[in-house]
Amino acid sequence: SGDFFFRTNDSKATVSVLYWDQTLYKMTKGTTSRGERGHHSHTLCRRCGKRSFHTRLLRCASCSFPNPRMRRYHWSVQAIRRRTTGAGRMRYLKTVERKASNGFREGTVAKRQVKKN
Repeated sequence: SGDFFFRTNDSKATVSVLYWDQTLYKMTKGTTSRGERGHHSHTLCRRCGKRSFHTRLLRCASCSFPNPRMRRYHWSVQAIRRRTTGAGRMRYLKTVERKASNGFREGTVAKRQVKKN
């Protein structure tokens, strides 16, 4: 099947038939187009570690790095829950609760406890 277009030469209208070449125009969206997906637009982000950092725009789609404010929206409560306090190891913060119950004391030695008979 071809498309028609008009070409004028010396005030004479002639009709030409243009046939589609299958190598130039890809007609399918299925299996053959799956092989042409070899480039990556996103790479790993330095702040959140996800594969969301756009290599050309230089902006993370997940955490908005290099913007100093973290990207968070209330329409995605589950995404906020994933990266809130307590989602990781809390290497320092888990000792703060214990220290707060003792009044943040420093430089003291515990009193000797006498055994009861």
